Amino acid sequence: MFSKICKFIKKEAVLTISFVLAVVSSCFIRPDAEYIGYIDFRTLSILLMLMLTMAGLRKFGVFKQAGEYLVCKAKDTREMIAILVALSFFSAMVITNDVALITFVPFTIISLEIAGRTDMLIITVVLETIAANLGSMLLPIGNPQNLYLYSKAGMSLKEFLGCMLPYSVFAFALLAAVIYFKADRSGIEKSGKNSYMRTGKEKRLIALYALTFVFAILVVVRVVPYEIALASVLALVLIFDAKTLSKPDYSLLFTFVFLFVFIGNMKRIPAFSNALLSAVNGNEVVLSVALSQVISNVPAAILLSGFTGSYEKLIVGTNFGGLGTLIASMASLISFKLYCNTKDANKNKYILVFTGYNLLFLAALSFARMGLSSGAGRTVMNSLSFIK
Repeated sequence: MFSKICKFIKKEAVLTISFVLAVVSSCFIRPDAEYIGYIDFRTLSILLMLMLTMAGLRKFGVFKQAGEYLVCKAKDTREMIAILVALSFFSAMVITNDVALITFVPFTIISLEIAGRTDMLIITVVLETIAANLGSMLLPIGNPQNLYLYSKAGMSLKEFLGCMLPYSVFAFALLAAVIYFKADRSGIEKSGKNSYMRTGKEKRLIALYALTFVFAILVVVRVVPYEIALASVLALVLIFDAKTLSKPDYSLLFTFVFLFVFIGNMKRIPAFSNALLSAVNGNEVVLSVALSQVISNVPAAILLSGFTGSYEKLIVGTNFGGLGTLIASMASLISFKLYCNTKDANKNKYILVFTGYNLLFLAALSFARMGLSSGAGRTVMNSLSFIK
């Protein structure tokens, strides 16, 4: 039993820490009617709908099929790596950074082995991880902290895009530059594309998950109430594909709940609340980046959001904060674990390359932020005026 508990704690470290924080804080603020007000049910509902949708689509190989089609178009090593990294970058915007990596990193490992270019495996997986973390920052649905902060701030889609678009464009350009200099144009071996023969039922289920995705988006843009959308999605999945209900990472949802409880309680302790308010005020970006390095960017976003109203700075800081250490973004651990399962995996080299490139991108984006004038920001906002 003890070994099982230790194994669980090791696997779900963030969940465990958030639970302990919630329990300890409840010793100071005893559970009462205000606890229910701590929970952001809208954010949790959207997260669950997106997780069910992505689990369903991934089960039928939708994302992998699209990736295989694009990679087969590559003429040389540089093109193949560029396509793999671009897949992570752009897909993360809509299927989230962790789903993008779960889908495309194993596909990358196989593709490079077939192409006889395993010497490029570490750099490719590292760049894919950076691409997923940075690509996901453009849209509210790209990662959990964006979704939470977007909902809490009551921002419009136009405002969110205006905040993150300059950094996304810069990040993509930097990724392209690194690939250009690191990947050669040597020939590659290609394998035939897998055949995806789907039954009529499978095609209908894919259409169903496309519909559940639409429900989630309608909630994000505040067209449909989250209660109606969530009930509809759960009913559809329960009736037509109940097994998928076991696929989402429910630990993430519980982590959110425990952190909501902890932060809600801490705000009711004047000494703690006043001290943190003073520390956060004016330092949102720096603190977001720094805190993300040790507790990851999702908990950092939830924690700091309780003590500042500068949500745009938190969005920028927690997205930048996903760069750095392996635990800065939990999605990064997915890539690392997948790489470690490969033959002749060199963990120390991976961590060294990962850290070096992450710090490079973090520094570059930080300088880009310093150079982004308020006039440039207004120009971006004006260019997005067609978005309501």
